[in-house]
Amino acid sequence: MAATVLPVRAFMIHVTHYDPVWWKKKSREKPFDPKVANDVIDAMAQEDMNLLVIDIADGVKYKSHPELTRPYSVPMGVLKRLAQYARKRGIEVVPKLNFSQSGYQFHHQWLRPHGWFDSEQYYKLAFELIDEAVAACEPERFVHIGMDEDMDRSHRQFALAVRTLAEGVKERGLRAVMWKDSPIITPGIWEGPGEKSRAAEKTTPKDVVQVPWGYRAASPDLVRHLRRKGFEVWGATGGKPELVRAWRDACLRYGGTGILLTAWRPCRPGNRKAFLEQIRTCGPLCRAG
Repeated sequence: MAATVLPVRAFMIHVTHYDPVWWKKKSREKPFDPKVANDVIDAMAQEDMNLLVIDIADGVKYKSHPELTRPYSVPMGVLKRLAQYARKRGIEVVPKLNFSQSGYQFHHQWLRPHGWFDSEQYYKLAFELIDEAVAACEPERFVHIGMDEDMDRSHRQFALAVRTLAEGVKERGLRAVMWKDSPIITPGIWEGPGEKSRAAEKTTPKDVVQVPWGYRAASPDLVRHLRRKGFEVWGATGGKPELVRAWRDACLRYGGTGILLTAWRPCRPGNRKAFLEQIRTCGPLCRAG
């Protein structure tokens, strides 16, 4: 019998983030506001949302790598307290660190001054950072490894990176979650990342949660394709109710298990109202009806 309620009803907040818009403002970026984050968690609990993805990057101070500290980086204890608050409200926590390589989208710039990738030193760095994030967030099941819009790796390099990261996460008793690019959803310049993401399916462990995303349309065919390949699938979109419904219905129809709502805004007081309104209007739609 098909599910009538999606088990995973998620929202993502940012301690910080890296994309072209955020990159332009890095020199004047302010630390994220834990009070706003707590308000988001309260709103999630009120709307029966049950999973919080925390985009971390260099927004915290890593003991193992102090060279990643920026003016806006907060103590790791702030992240730990945020995760504790979410759990007290019945919300599962998923730390997110993006290991995509994208000179176009700046996704990897949080690792500067480290410029190399996919070497022994790179994975040592990656897992030291993952270990600190896991220790602070104490996730029950998942770590989000990003991997969207990867413009720089070859098909082979991308597939190997996904597998290496996923296997390392599994060794820590957790499952990897990754963005799922698609040349159908994102044509043009984004066809490359979509094609390599599709090619990587052959070697990606089946316990890696695939998160296809779409802000103009849902992609039921992609959900169906990934389910037939044996992957767990969550759909991701923003604050348009009609798209939340479309992704929800696609997941319910083909066996997806979740919806992840994104906002891509700094967790600051000026965005509090928008966050809470998005959760109020779209949170209930992550269920059914």
